[in-house]
Amino acid sequence: MKRRRRRNAFSYLGWSIAWLAAALVLFGLFDLLGSIVWRGVRSFHFAMLFTPTQGVAGGLENAILGTFELVLIAVLFAAPLGILGGVYTSEFAGRRTAAVIRFLAEVLSGVPSIVIGYFGYLLLVLQFHWGFSALAGGIALTLIMLPYILRTTDTSLQQVPHMQREAAWALGMTRSQAILKAIWRPAAGGIATGLLLAIAIGLGETAPLLYTAGWNANNPSLQLTHAQVGYLTYVAYTYLDQPYPAARDLAYAAAFVLLVVILIIQLVVRGLVWRTTNRLQGRH
Repeated sequence: MKRRRRRNAFSYLGWSIAWLAAALVLFGLFDLLGSIVWRGVRSFHFAMLFTPTQGVAGGLENAILGTFELVLIAVLFAAPLGILGGVYTSEFAGRRTAAVIRFLAEVLSGVPSIVIGYFGYLLLVLQFHWGFSALAGGIALTLIMLPYILRTTDTSLQQVPHMQREAAWALGMTRSQAILKAIWRPAAGGIATGLLLAIAIGLGETAPLLYTAGWNANNPSLQLTHAQVGYLTYVAYTYLDQPYPAARDLAYAAAFVLLVVILIIQLVVRGLVWRTTNRLQGRH
């Protein structure tokens, strides 16, 4: 009886600590989101979307356009490399090669973003003489987004039943034809989900862009190198520490815009996951 009571006491203590830890995490999360939404809604007005940043005030047009330029460059590099890498890892690579690729992708996804930014600064900004630029920032984001796209593509293809591959091979298809005509369709939702999640991660990055993209209060040009570019996370990160109320309002407005964009991406991801799950269940 004493042993049982002791076990029950330790069990209640463990669950109490777990619930307390969860409550602290949720409190911090909701406090952060609540502060961004409350201050962001009060600070944001639609004129900011069409006004560049002016000193410590103004709008967010240059930062929004610069953010989408950086993410677009990163997607143009990371999406083909990640999807093709995931297809190779799942369908063509041997067990040892696939294990090495997955391990390297996990390592790359765990590298602190500031390390990637410093690597981009040394290699792209200094060694390649690109200067602070959109191309340097986009490639830095590519290194951050690439492992997520590769791993989700690999996982999505692995979830396709092997019988579907065997049926395609029995019809005389090559391995490449089977992927293009029979295997990629069930995995398309998962691949798109991984791409959108990688974009959401790239949108929230600040450290690598500080070392590679710099900052520019003007709207971005089509020049990819030797031209600094603005982005929303710089405003949220830097202007919040300014002693001017207008600067802090602009920082909260930038954080609010980012939150809305990422929320939209997450809703699209959930919709794709739900649609893919229902489609697979309907087939079975």
